[in-house]
Amino acid sequence: MLRNFLKLSKRKVNAPLCSCRNFTKTIMASDQDKFALPSAYAQSQTNVWVEYVQLAMAYKPLNIGQGFPDFAAPKYISQALCDVAQSDNPLLQQYTRGFGHIRLVNALSKLYSPLINREIDPQNEILVTSGAYEALFSTIMGHVDQGDEVIIIEPFFDCYEPMVLAARGIPRFIPLRKTTAGSTGVASSQEWALDTKELEGLFNSKTKAIIVNTPNNPLGKVFSKNELEIIANLCKKWNVLCISDEVYEWMVYKPNKHFRIATLPGMWERTITIGSAGKTFSVTGWKTGWAYGPAKLMHNLQMVHQNCVYVCPTPTQEAVARGFEYELPRLGQDDCYFISLPRELETKRDYMVKFLTETGMKPIIPEGGYFIMADYSPIAKDVDLSTEKDKYKDYRFTKWMTKNVGLQGIPSTAFYSEPNKNLSENFVRYCFIKEDHNLQKAADLLLNWRAGVK
Repeated sequence: MLRNFLKLSKRKVNAPLCSCRNFTKTIMASDQDKFALPSAYAQSQTNVWVEYVQLAMAYKPLNIGQGFPDFAAPKYISQALCDVAQSDNPLLQQYTRGFGHIRLVNALSKLYSPLINREIDPQNEILVTSGAYEALFSTIMGHVDQGDEVIIIEPFFDCYEPMVLAARGIPRFIPLRKTTAGSTGVASSQEWALDTKELEGLFNSKTKAIIVNTPNNPLGKVFSKNELEIIANLCKKWNVLCISDEVYEWMVYKPNKHFRIATLPGMWERTITIGSAGKTFSVTGWKTGWAYGPAKLMHNLQMVHQNCVYVCPTPTQEAVARGFEYELPRLGQDDCYFISLPRELETKRDYMVKFLTETGMKPIIPEGGYFIMADYSPIAKDVDLSTEKDKYKDYRFTKWMTKNVGLQGIPSTAFYSEPNKNLSENFVRYCFIKEDHNLQKAADLLLNWRAGVK
């Protein structure tokens, strides 16, 4: 009888142990799911900048892909930061106003008010952000809700899409398409345009916003006043917000002119414009940007900002403010940095167009910005793309060039949505805001490689 009792007890004890093991497995699986990436970011991938910075660190090529200057900023702007760091005013090393350092928002108001043809309230209509990147984030997160549609013009800066998705919005894409052949045989970014009917077809009652980037990164297209009027009329018809990314506003090449969509009739009330000190003063590492627009729209950005970044660094804001104060009396004059920089860049642009053409590529001459998209397909036969395993040809081309020629560009499909990447697989993006000797080195690398192939 005792033996039977023990057998029965063993079965009763073992049964729960077996169930406990299954329960433990369930808990472990549940814990793994519990710490998965939230659904708002589940569609995000490692972006091209993370991947290509790692590539550059491993192979140490000449990097003319990423968009930052490799030369010094204007002396007065770097000296301003030095002066702030050594200032006897202790408050300049402490928190400043959350929505923007007073001296900086006042300077931005003085700069943009005459350009927008209206007085901008510095405390309610300007927000200083951690770079233009955060200005975009605060704008999109502050205005896009679940199910809202956002029109994105391609090619686009690659953060637009994941930010819209993170806000539970729905990106709707429309590519700029080549319209005519260039009369000189070398294409211009002016030849890429929106199909008006296609654009009209994207607007509907669910459309919350459209993102317009002019001058465009990476194409370099500067939208004409007529093109912006078409967009503006559709925004007014459907009561749509325009997010105008104008970080390259000063880098426009003659005879082109930068038009601000917020100045068009009825558009101030529905436009948020984004700018960047990094681009304006060649100090991308300072990560200081801003957004401006009507107070009602800016309130939403302020709510996102105060619960995310809250306040940007005081010393850099103070230094940028002093930089603007230095330039404001010089606006429009030859010695103004906003005039002299594009003059320098135009020479660099033309030089890069020349050596890319001599290499056998087909560059698109940008009207603005500091990037060039170049069609590499004429020389693709001399590149062993089979040695790289990426899905898209431009990734394979740029990686092969990095490893074998010592020159790094950026694959242009990174700036297109998945359905439209085929439009750009034959292009690579290069950056020409570089020292002349580095542009010369880039030319030598390419031309020597081509000579060796031939």
